[in-house]
Amino acid sequence: VGAKPAAPVVEDLAGRPFDLGEVVGKKPVLLEFWATWCPRCAALLPKLEAAHARFGDQVAIVSVAVAVNETPASIRRHLAGHPIPFQFVWDGQGKAVRAFQAPATSYVVVLDATGTVTYTGLGEDQDIEKALTAVVGNGTGR
Repeated sequence: VGAKPAAPVVEDLAGRPFDLGEVVGKKPVLLEFWATWCPRCAALLPKLEAAHARFGDQVAIVSVAVAVNETPASIRRHLAGHPIPFQFVWDGQGKAVRAFQAPATSYVVVLDATGTVTYTGLGEDQDIEKALTAVVGNGTGR
């Protein structure tokens, strides 16, 4: 919290470069480090969907799919059967995991509109609404 990590280039699920810097530093962002096999991610999903419904235009919500027992194809298959309303990216080289020091899946990072980390949390018992309310309004969370 308080750091301003450099946003790396990852990939979209079609294999095209996706520069997280195109999102980070423009408006508040929530990143969730995610995997299809992660039960805590599944348990956290209703809170993220509620946040998307409430803050959708004000906050970019991006799920960062980690490259542990996953492929972009397996993620696309999962999403075809379980649609999720926000952006997914593929971190095949672990660049985002390293940049945001993600210790595990279900790890959430909230950044304000300047790209400064205002919240980090792990697991299903996170208060996502509170974390996002802090960065919406004045745009900086401060």
